[in-house]
Amino acid sequence: MPNRLATASSPYLRQHADNPVDWHPWGDDAFALAHRQRKPVFLSIGYATCHWCHVMAHESFEDAEVAALLNDAFVCVKVDREERPDVDQVYMAVCQAMTGHGGWPLTLLLTPERQPFFAATYIPKHTRGQRLGLIDWVPRVQALWQQAPERARNAAAEITAQVRAALQTESADTPLDVSVLDRAAQQLAQRFDPAFGGFGAAPKFPTPHHLLFLLRHWTRTGDADALQRVTHTLRAMRHGGIHDPLGGGFHRYSTDRRWLLPHFEKMLYDQALLAMAYTEAWQATGGPDGGDALLRETAESVFTYVLRDLTHPRGAFFSAEDADSEHPDGHMEEGAFYVWTDPELDALLGDEAALAKVAFGTEPDGNFEDEATQRKTGANVLHTARALDTLATDFETTEADIAARLAAIRATLLAHRNATRKRPLRDEKVLTDWNGLMIAALARAARAFDRPAYAEAAARAAAFVLAELRTAEGLLHRWHDAIALPDGTTAPPDAGIAAHLDDYAFLVFGLTDLYQATFDPSWLRAALDLHAEMEARFADAEHGGYFFTAAGSEHLITRVKEFYDGAAPSGNSVAMLNGLRLARLTGHTDLEATAARVAQAHADVAQAPVAHTFLMSALDWLLGDAHEVVIAGDPDAADTQALVRAAAQAFAPNTVTVLRPTDDAAAVAALAPYAEAMTPVNERAAAYVCEAFACQAPVNEPDALRAALHT
Repeated sequence: MPNRLATASSPYLRQHADNPVDWHPWGDDAFALAHRQRKPVFLSIGYATCHWCHVMAHESFEDAEVAALLNDAFVCVKVDREERPDVDQVYMAVCQAMTGHGGWPLTLLLTPERQPFFAATYIPKHTRGQRLGLIDWVPRVQALWQQAPERARNAAAEITAQVRAALQTESADTPLDVSVLDRAAQQLAQRFDPAFGGFGAAPKFPTPHHLLFLLRHWTRTGDADALQRVTHTLRAMRHGGIHDPLGGGFHRYSTDRRWLLPHFEKMLYDQALLAMAYTEAWQATGGPDGGDALLRETAESVFTYVLRDLTHPRGAFFSAEDADSEHPDGHMEEGAFYVWTDPELDALLGDEAALAKVAFGTEPDGNFEDEATQRKTGANVLHTARALDTLATDFETTEADIAARLAAIRATLLAHRNATRKRPLRDEKVLTDWNGLMIAALARAARAFDRPAYAEAAARAAAFVLAELRTAEGLLHRWHDAIALPDGTTAPPDAGIAAHLDDYAFLVFGLTDLYQATFDPSWLRAALDLHAEMEARFADAEHGGYFFTAAGSEHLITRVKEFYDGAAPSGNSVAMLNGLRLARLTGHTDLEATAARVAQAHADVAQAPVAHTFLMSALDWLLGDAHEVVIAGDPDAADTQALVRAAAQAFAPNTVTVLRPTDDAAAVAALAPYAEAMTPVNERAAAYVCEAFACQAPVNEPDALRAALHT
């Protein structure tokens, strides 16, 4: 019989609905039951596309023997970390404090008061070496709890106090200056891999916010090495197996130094942030006047993937696709959807298989190693192994011929993959924060590439989020479409979970970019209103910065204020940049003053700037000479559009653009009063460029505008 998770909106929770474990969702009911039964809580946190979560579920949570032990000893609670990042954030900090590491699946034991006294990640069913298995571990813990529950409670209280103390942030003693920015760039240079790009050794994560910061560092200082690190990394990732050369998009991370062998899950936030990095790097390398074509092509391949495979019919974006998929023999296997054997290529491609094998770097015995056993599986991860000119020489033909043949090969393989293989699970949660990032990425690309369709896609997603996830009480974090229930009925679409800081900050970020891609004042109004809501709900008025959870939100053992940029930027980093941009867009300098306090709210920012590179991008804006551009003219006129394109395609990252239309100046003036007095000049559209709170003479020509933005 399905357990309590059968009606959950989270796909991850529903994956566990048929477990013999008597799972409860996170909430007061579960902890009240633990109080009544005088049992500890077994808390398991994971997410739908997590490979090792699947391993532990299949090995233990689907096993009747393990389930009987867990049900007898504990009240068992399952949490989707993407649906409840507030819960995950607190207890991941606990795990890192207690064990020195973290990851998913995340496993904890809590008292009925939600205080932790044990933490681990993956636990096997049976003991393996020094890693105690659940079969042995559960009876020991149960006996200890029954014999001396106060011992566990005292330990939990002590751990809770230590974690609360560790999560308290100390404000910086002195204002941050450009030396912090330079130190961040130096730290990235020290970690840079000159051979394969990226930072650090295997496993290697994309960390696009590092690249976005380095582009700003290059703009500010002219440091050519910084730009080279960005482009080398982006090209290496594009050529590696971390990029899907058939369907587009990027996998989560590379298990090796070379970006060759990926962990195959695809996350929406990775697609958004990487697309931003590729778009900006294309602009930085010349944009429409000679930018690196591979960078633009890669960004557009990401959007092709997202708009095709991660988009709800109403325009919102789904969360992820799984690493695991069904092997032809029926079992689940990581990467099964993506990898190929040489015999498969021979059968599908005939005479063209020889070109495909060389171009995609396949090996007869495979190039893909199982992450657990480190053994080759016979399968190959396709990647760009040879450049077109090398292939043309090897196959005694032209580059144009090779390019056309490879395009046909990719189309054949993609069609076969889609037609004959079962796709990985798609996590169809719509998350406000991750949608905000993709809205921003599409809006930026719409401007840079002059692709209105991207702005239209961003606007559809924004309209969906504001319609379905914004209420009179505030934003919500998660939406899910109608769900078929085990009893044959259907649960209606559901929005829920009070928004966290990231939801507000990332959505405002996206809406601010969307305004500049469309110049529809409603997006800017929504951004301003949500930024004000965020300030009221999350701000630390005493010390600056923002808490992750709103005041008065559901009880957790502590309230966290996060500054560290992980796989995605921290909410504080994005909120700071939002405040700075909105201040310049509207002329409301109070927004800039509040944003500036974020940089001072945590001493670790100065001590380890490399761990806060998105905040460094915000600091670069604060300390530099940001530009405001007001374009005054008829929005549909050619001269106005020429100035809009000039502003959009120039790489001037610390710039905001306002359109002051001649036909409806009042709508913009209500949001940006300073723009009302800026009008066309000599009966032609004009661009007003302001810098350091002073405006230059208006210009009518796109070249003059580009020159002004590069001074």
